[in-house]
Amino acid sequence: MEEYQWQPVKEAVWSFFNENLERMILSNPLRPQELSKVKIRPVLMKEGLCFQAEEQRGAKAFHRNLSQEEGTDYVLGLLKKSFRQCELASSAQTGLILVSKKGKPSVKLKKRQGAVPVRINPHNRKKQYLLEEGIPVPFLVDLGVMTHDGQVVKSRYDKFRQINRFLEFIADVLPELPKDRPVRIIDFGCGKSYLTFGIYYYLKCLKGLDVRITGLDLKEDVIRHCGQLAKKYGYEDLEFLQGDIAGYEGGNQVDLVVTLHACDLATDYALEKAVSWGAKVILSVPCCQHELNRQMENELMAPVFGYGLIKERMAALYTDAIRAQVLEYKGYGTQILEFIDMEHTPKNILIRAVRRSGRGDNGEELRRLMDFLQVQPTVVRLLAPELLGES
Repeated sequence: MEEYQWQPVKEAVWSFFNENLERMILSNPLRPQELSKVKIRPVLMKEGLCFQAEEQRGAKAFHRNLSQEEGTDYVLGLLKKSFRQCELASSAQTGLILVSKKGKPSVKLKKRQGAVPVRINPHNRKKQYLLEEGIPVPFLVDLGVMTHDGQVVKSRYDKFRQINRFLEFIADVLPELPKDRPVRIIDFGCGKSYLTFGIYYYLKCLKGLDVRITGLDLKEDVIRHCGQLAKKYGYEDLEFLQGDIAGYEGGNQVDLVVTLHACDLATDYALEKAVSWGAKVILSVPCCQHELNRQMENELMAPVFGYGLIKERMAALYTDAIRAQVLEYKGYGTQILEFIDMEHTPKNILIRAVRRSGRGDNGEELRRLMDFLQVQPTVVRLLAPELLGES
């Protein structure tokens, strides 16, 4: 009986999986925390026409390519288990599939007048970056990422993508930054300052914002070179200073704090500085977390912690999760996001924190987690010592 009910749905979905498809959108999810939306569109691959499904899971999107038969079974399965609605559109017809609370499906199809052929995009279409290919950017040329005519050097393309990806995070938080005064930004552990220059160029040169940016690093020769480049480009509101994160006292009112691959505890000291200044936004990509790996002990987890590589990776993930939770506790709305694809580097986690009013109520949960792991992380000692029983 169930298959008989679903036969019209299967036939309708099948009829849309062809070169005339514009889109399919599955919505009204049963478990939005697991899978909130699916979009399907046609793409041209080397092998020919296929259909790409984009699954929205939390803040991440996952893709899979399907044939007509696979796509039909895929949509049917989602409607039976995960969604109550599917909107369909092609150049020839439109459709709407609804599933009742009792699991009964219904289908409505409507022909379209004046059908126009669908233009199918190639799968490997060119991505539009905030810093565009073909337009020379002075600091990218001097840093060896671009040629003088604006072409990206093939061996540095990952670096070009990384800079643009980070600038997308900057663009997302622009509404949180002040508009009635200069925006104060500090980049801790700036290194060769690919991102520092990128932030300045994007905000000052492209967006026309009034910004004051400081890059801080321990290496004297690197800081000297970056300072020379800033002077060469006429970047008057960009300075580079040599110094240690923990001992830096140059800030009082800071709006955005950036840390990229600040090693081990340097990330914690940078977060402590950012919170003490009341920074509106924190963007942190941690690196080399060793502290918890030395501390973690738990009888229940002993069979897992016995494998050094597994314990090391779990310690890094626990470290970043605790950092994010401490920031929540201190009044920041915090997310952990993928910075760049895992295939390029395993150090691909970005902590994004935006200040909000009020303190988080997750203190007791943090206590229980630290007791379970038998750890006393530096980030907690610096920002929330009361959770460790310290004053």
